[in-house]
Amino acid sequence: MKSLIFAILCIFSTFASAAVSELGFNEDASYPEFAVNGRALAMGNAYIAKVDDASSAFYNPAGLGTVRYSHLHLSNFHIELNKGWMDITGKGNIADNFSNFMDGFSLEGQRKLLLENRNKTTHTRFGIMPNFTTRYLSFGYMLSKRTKARLHADYGDDFEYADRTDHGPYVAANVSFLGGIFKVGATALWLNRKEAKGVQDENISADFGDDVYKKGSAIIAIVGGKLTLPVSMLPTFAVVLRNAGSQKFSSSGAGAPDKIKQTIDLGFSLTPQVGNVIRTHFEINYKDLSDKYGVNVKRRLLLGMEIDIARTFFIRFGYGDAFGSMGIGVRSKKLEFDLTTYAVDNSASDLRGQEDRRFAMTLSSGF
Repeated sequence: MKSLIFAILCIFSTFASAAVSELGFNEDASYPEFAVNGRALAMGNAYIAKVDDASSAFYNPAGLGTVRYSHLHLSNFHIELNKGWMDITGKGNIADNFSNFMDGFSLEGQRKLLLENRNKTTHTRFGIMPNFTTRYLSFGYMLSKRTKARLHADYGDDFEYADRTDHGPYVAANVSFLGGIFKVGATALWLNRKEAKGVQDENISADFGDDVYKKGSAIIAIVGGKLTLPVSMLPTFAVVLRNAGSQKFSSSGAGAPDKIKQTIDLGFSLTPQVGNVIRTHFEINYKDLSDKYGVNVKRRLLLGMEIDIARTFFIRFGYGDAFGSMGIGVRSKKLEFDLTTYAVDNSASDLRGQEDRRFAMTLSSGF
């Protein structure tokens, strides 16, 4: 009888631990975009009123109405790593570092490294988005792969993991009215998602087969609008509706991925001119207006600032998901380059539960 009671308590403890601490992509409430860029992340992801480039398709398609130059960018890519990942891959001699670096891009490699470097959370993201973008129109293909892993005494000493791959073609279009004062836009993305997340014993391999992953596809629509008043500092109001058609994923593998929540984001910005070549931009966004994710409102209130020097050099600061961000950037007709640091909260809904500091680079070039 004592053995039976002990077994039941162990099982209950395991399920309770998983329910409380399972690692996932909790930042989706504040960072819901399928394809991100360093410019937005440096501004705390407060970007739906400012956006004026190829990323309009995923931040606010109405922003296509303010695209300055047409371009075909085939080398558009984004990579980011967090402090925990750097800590576990950067120890040892040069040979060890190279081996750790390669291992760090798989869940199994991260599990092995975390066994030697406990109480860390790792994060990686790699994305590419070749596209043709001009004023009023953008189309291309997006691919984004994200992994997270954790082995931490505060969360039960089990290995927690999350792995998500998104890809698919997209097209976005914009229509402007009243000489560009009012803009509306829409994006259609054929999203294919492969996702797995869970908790397991730290000594079990994380080299998963396809049967572990949930897989599915769906046509996801994003609809947005911008209203810019033609007065001093160009006050701009913005709104975005995500998964406008409330579509669910088809099902294969281990089942259908979780439905993407239909959310509304609001934004407001001011863009004062400072001298002949310097512009500043201040923006505030309120993500997930109807609180579909159940995340603390202070984490969904985002602030961003950009200093634009001759439309070429940029300095950015922000506040998103309750943590600060900053970055620098360079832009020309053929090149966009950004270096960024930002942070998210790894807790499910609390405010400042656990900081996940990340470092990102975005590079886009072409014709």
